[in-house]
Order: sequence, then structure tokens, then C-alpha cells
Amino acid sequence: MVKTAWVFPGQGSQSVGMGIDLMDLPLAKERLAIADDVLGWSVSGVCQSEDNKVSNTLYTQPCLYVVESVLIDLLKERGQTPDLVAGHSLGEYCALYAAEAFDFTAGLRLVKLRAELMSQTSEGIMAAIIGFDREALETKIAETEGVVLANDNNPSQVVISGTPEAVDAVLTTVKSKRAVKLKVSGAFHSPIMGPAAREFQEVLDAVEFQPVVVPVLSNVDPTPMMDSAMLKERLSRQMTGSVRWREISLALPEQGIERVIEVGPGNVLTGLMKRTVKTLTLVNVGTLNQLQTL
Repeated sequence: MVKTAWVFPGQGSQSVGMGIDLMDLPLAKERLAIADDVLGWSVSGVCQSEDNKVSNTLYTQPCLYVVESVLIDLLKERGQTPDLVAGHSLGEYCALYAAEAFDFTAGLRLVKLRAELMSQTSEGIMAAIIGFDREALETKIAETEGVVLANDNNPSQVVISGTPEAVDAVLTTVKSKRAVKLKVSGAFHSPIMGPAAREFQEVLDAVEFQPVVVPVLSNVDPTPMMDSAMLKERLSRQMTGSVRWREISLALPEQGIERVIEVGPGNVLTGLMKRTVKTLTLVNVGTLNQLQTL
């Protein structure tokens, strides 16, 4: 039996029309009805909106959670199960759902609040850096107050986050092939998110995590974990902590993983991972056709 990990993409993988081919399935209709009641707006309507409403943080995160959760349940209906799960930023909530740490509704309520808090954040900026000297980058970040490594995606792509002045100081000093400021409302995965994280914590504390059925690799600690209390504690640090995706990718072969299925729209994570680990078989399941041909 081939050991398989399921991984779940986060914000940035969304697209207009995502999940639409799934939404007439009975299971999807049930989930959409619950989601629309919890959210107060239509997930299918937002996903089909031609004005790219789905790329607004307020809507992106709940829509991704719903689409990826439906794919999780459809995979399980077909007898598929992972040996390990992980998710990138928002995707960690989907990984925890796949591991059965909480039910669909509890997870959606957390994601809804997370999206609201993050969309209201107006401080700081983020920038992606591609093709750089890692030692030079890490040295400059260490020397510069107000900036952190937010997403360590793979050896040649990272995202930094912090105050505009600190981010600019890094971008103007560290040579790279390409650097792009991201169109986000604030400095996600940095200490600037502290006030939002504290408000989120009050709600997270009230959610009871159930025993998980597979190990989870968390963004802030990429080691396999099945202790629910520890997974909840790791999640509580996620909003201000770094997404250590490069380390998660490297950890998979160490855990005997041979195949990785990216469950969600697009191929962002498989694209990142193929540059980090050459030995993994990478598969995408984001559409009904991909699901049926798995």
C-alpha cells in the first residue's frame, strides 16, 4: 500500500468557478445549505461571481474551506483515506477537518471568524520573493525590526510580512530574481496579527477538538501530531506564526510518504513541493473529473 498524504491549499489558490462542478452532488448540496446558513451568504454564488468576489479575504477563506471539505467527504465516500494530512495557512483547517478534529460546522465557524478578522486588518504588507540567497535573506530579516518570514514555501520562494518600511528595507537590500508585493489587507502570519489572534483565541478556546484519526503536520510545527490539545495549541499560534511549508514538504518522505494528493482548487502546493522533494508522486484533486479518475 502506497503511503499517501493529503495536503490542502490556502488563500491564493482560489479562482472564479472553483467547485462549481461539484455543487449539484447531493453531499455538496447538504454542505452548501449548512454553509449558507452559517455564513449568511451563498458560497456557490460567490464562487461564480464574475467580479472575482471570491478573491476578497472575507469570502476566500470560507469558500475554500467549503470546497475542500466537500472534496474530503467525497474522497472518503469512495474509500480513500490519508496516512497523514497538512494544510497551507487556511488549508490547515481543512487538514484538521479531514483528520476529524472537528465537524464541518465547527470548522466553518472558525474559518468565518478568521476571515472576518483578517479582512479587517489594515496594518502592514506582504511580499513574495523568488530566487534569492537564503542566508542573506535570513540575515537581513534578523537585522530588521518589524519583518518576519511569513511563508517558507520552498527553497526558492518565500513570503515576508511586516511593516511597509521593514518589508521595503528587505526588498531593496536582498537580491532576488523577482519580488512582488501581495494584494492582501495586512501583514498575515506576523506579530502584527496579534490583536486579531487574541480575539480569535476566545472563540477557539470554546471549540472542543476530538481525537484525530491521522497525524497532522501543523504550519508552526511540522512534526506529526495526533494529540488534539497540542494540535489546537499549534493552531492558536498560526495567525501570527510562520507557515513552514518547505519543512513540511521535506518531512513527508521521512514519514514514509510516497504520494501526495493536493485536495483543492489549482496546483499551488504540488507546484511548490516538486521543487523541494523530487521523489514524491504528486496528484491533484480539485475537480469532479480529477476525483473520478483518481
